[in-house]
Amino acid sequence: MTNQQHPITPPPELVSKWCYEDGEEIKSSPRWFFSVCAKAAQWGADQELEACCKWLQCEAGDSATEFVAGDLRSARRPKPPSLKEQALAVIENSAICDHLSPEHAAILRRALEQLDD
Repeated sequence: MTNQQHPITPPPELVSKWCYEDGEEIKSSPRWFFSVCAKAAQWGADQELEACCKWLQCEAGDSATEFVAGDLRSARRPKPPSLKEQALAVIENSAICDHLSPEHAAILRRALEQLDD
């Protein structure tokens, strides 16, 4: 095997950072191992997504492709809805279904608790 590193292999500095992010947990524990592996897998997937978006922009070269790359990024790395967005969806759903589930009530309670008096 050569010394050349694969393009989506995390740099050693980043791996070192991940190894110590979770405190001084025993470094041979399965939980620690899975945590570092998950971070490495996510980093690699993010690198691949960015490479695909860059390729798409270079190949097409028009402004519409910027939007397609942005849509691809959004679809593959969706952000979870904010508490406010969740609460609004609960209200909308409750109006349609005419009832409030315990899970929905908990979302509304958390959202209301964040408001200043």
